Amino acid sequence: MTTLALTGDSIIQRRLLSNSDREVKPLFDIIRQADAAFTNLEVLPNDFQGDPALDSGGSHFGAPSWVLDELVEAGFDLFATATNHSLDYSISGLEYVLHQLDRRRLCHAGCGRDLEEARQVSYFTTPSATFGMVACASTFARGQQAARRTRAMQGRPGLNPLRVENVYEILPAQLEQIKIISFDLGIEQLRRLDIDLGFGFESAADIFPFNGMNFRAADCPKHRQTPNKQDLDEILRWLEEARRMSDIVVVSIHAHEQGEREEDPAEFIREFAYAAIDAGADVFVGHGPHILRGLEIYKRKPIFYSLGNFIGQNELVQRLPADSYDLFRVEDSHTPGALYQKRTDNDRIGFPAYPRYWETVLPVCEFEGNDLVSLIIHPVSLGLGEARHRRGRPRLALGEAASVILEHFSALSQPFGTKLELNSNTCRLVMSEPELKASGSGDAKRNVNQLTS
Repeated sequence: MTTLALTGDSIIQRRLLSNSDREVKPLFDIIRQADAAFTNLEVLPNDFQGDPALDSGGSHFGAPSWVLDELVEAGFDLFATATNHSLDYSISGLEYVLHQLDRRRLCHAGCGRDLEEARQVSYFTTPSATFGMVACASTFARGQQAARRTRAMQGRPGLNPLRVENVYEILPAQLEQIKIISFDLGIEQLRRLDIDLGFGFESAADIFPFNGMNFRAADCPKHRQTPNKQDLDEILRWLEEARRMSDIVVVSIHAHEQGEREEDPAEFIREFAYAAIDAGADVFVGHGPHILRGLEIYKRKPIFYSLGNFIGQNELVQRLPADSYDLFRVEDSHTPGALYQKRTDNDRIGFPAYPRYWETVLPVCEFEGNDLVSLIIHPVSLGLGEARHRRGRPRLALGEAASVILEHFSALSQPFGTKLELNSNTCRLVMSEPELKASGSGDAKRNVNQLTS
């Protein structure tokens, strides 16, 4: 048997005391007991080295490089690095981070010195199994994605991208209004000029581009999101390699995109998850929106659409560049702590004001070979309501708090046909023989072999 513990975003800035603090130690003991443990590295352990970028992931998440040692002591072995913060300190900052990861010989995936390196599998070997991990991000600013090498030129360091093709379907009358606006403002004429000069390309016949957005007439308004085919094919190629060369294959995506509600995954994420499992992935783990999303089972493989925050020390960043002060309209005379206090209106808005950002789960998957045979989910609290310098460190939730978190996660999972058995402080899911379901294309292919307890 092989066990794998999974967490979401680790925004770590200070010591965790995972071995000595009695409040947090029981949670980290569970992580350390697993054969392997995964987390998403949501900060840049760059010692604030590099060139602060104009476009950050929302805040410049630099951190001391020793936070990596804290996470290793806490039991983590697999580190996803592709996030919307990967280039907060530009290429120079990312290269510093990659050096810190490599010199510690850590298993990390999602960023690289060129596109092929960013896409590649990273392996972690234990006595019971070898884990292969591929990580990517769909949420990032232009230019943060890695670029491929050519015969004559080096590539560009960056993250492994899964670009998203967005189409906004609107009513025919609405589309006509957009066309009129585009012509009246001269936007369409400039687009045509770019095409005539060789700087642009024609759109599909049914698409009307407007100010960077693609519109199409339809009977009902809908935001359509699909994965970029080239990115998808390249990521799947490396997942197939991971299937050949390891026992358990983990795929990670950092995605802020959503469906109709924030708790709903965007449709392209579901499409990517199914394709990843079809290509050989055993576990699909999502993160990014900082909140929990549901669990789906597809072909006996778990899909965690978002595990939310795991370590939430995002207000404890010690140094911030001028661009952060400009973004939040705060004078340079403010210290970083004072900036975040003003940004959150003294905890009345933003993350500190909403409990859902401070609750998550820790799934522990048990495998026989690469078959999932059981799944235990532990409720986790990040200490909402504590002082800023103490909250954000995860600990096991107990009693009523545990029930609230587990019932919420169960409710999020029910629309995917997933059934969870809730106990006092965990919920448990044990594999039984799945019902045989028809396979095929389209919706039929998306039928789920359900786990039953």
